Amino acid sequence: MTSATSIERIDIHHHFFPPSLSRLKAAQSQGVGFRTPPENLPWSANLSLRVMDTLGIQLAVLSLPSGALETADEARKANAMMHEIVRQHENRFAFWGCLGDWRDVEGALQLIPYVFDELSAVGIAVSSSYGFGGEARYIGDDLFDPIWSALNARNAIIFVHGTQTPSLTPIPHPTLGLPVTEVPHETFKAAAQLVVSGKTRRFDRLAFVLAHMGGSTLALAPRVAGLARYMGAPLSEDEILMEFRRYWWDTALSGSSSAACSAEGWGIGDHILWGSDFPAVSLDTIRWFDSNLEKGYQTNPSQLENIRRKNILGLFESRGVSLFTGRIPNRSLV
Repeated sequence: MTSATSIERIDIHHHFFPPSLSRLKAAQSQGVGFRTPPENLPWSANLSLRVMDTLGIQLAVLSLPSGALETADEARKANAMMHEIVRQHENRFAFWGCLGDWRDVEGALQLIPYVFDELSAVGIAVSSSYGFGGEARYIGDDLFDPIWSALNARNAIIFVHGTQTPSLTPIPHPTLGLPVTEVPHETFKAAAQLVVSGKTRRFDRLAFVLAHMGGSTLALAPRVAGLARYMGAPLSEDEILMEFRRYWWDTALSGSSSAACSAEGWGIGDHILWGSDFPAVSLDTIRWFDSNLEKGYQTNPSQLENIRRKNILGLFESRGVSLFTGRIPNRSLV
């Protein structure tokens, strides 16, 4: 099999930690039951570049961690910082734009032309939900329809990441914090809501990328199809499953033979995209998942190369977006 460092990978799931967030993660890591590797804090573009060179990553698409920002003003500044990183390191980074807390619908709508037209974001990163408890709204909520309509008009690619939302019960074990036990299911809930609410059909010019292979989505989609239909969803079982198959799936923290087999069994091998989740996890952790992904494709190395590069390029090119050319105005907006 071709060695990892000889492949010019594209990393669809690579986080940007602004200085304020790095400090926050260091101070509040116990609150979510997860520890960001101390060697990755404070994060910098140069730190990412060293890891990218080690792993054979040509370009990484930066995104803010889910739920990191609350206001439109904070989001505007973070987008400008990511843009500046892309400008300074040509053809090594791109970025997912951030619209802040979507419950501020007007603020989000005002940011859309800014991140696309002025900063050349390649798509939008969205949390699975916004708010907590009774105030929480998942992204398929009707409240967000004006945002989806504006993004649909742009044929936008949407990167969906599960929110670190605590449940009413405690963390089951010190090694099973929210990123381990809650985030994958939050991604599933958002993906399922978008399907059964008819939003994936209504806004059918959007392409949705689900983080972490969609969390528990592939395992639970048939359950959604059967029971949501039984509970009154307007789509048939087959139509619901068809909508799930339209999603794209990133491999961050999800590389395994079983995940590969499940995705291929669904007939969505050409919708699998490579991701690392750096700097949220260590280089050794990324390598462990990637070695498992390699085992899953040891009899089909060409498909593994597609996942690491060609599928990603195909997705963006189908939307008229180049990850390498014509993205960034020749000026800084910071």
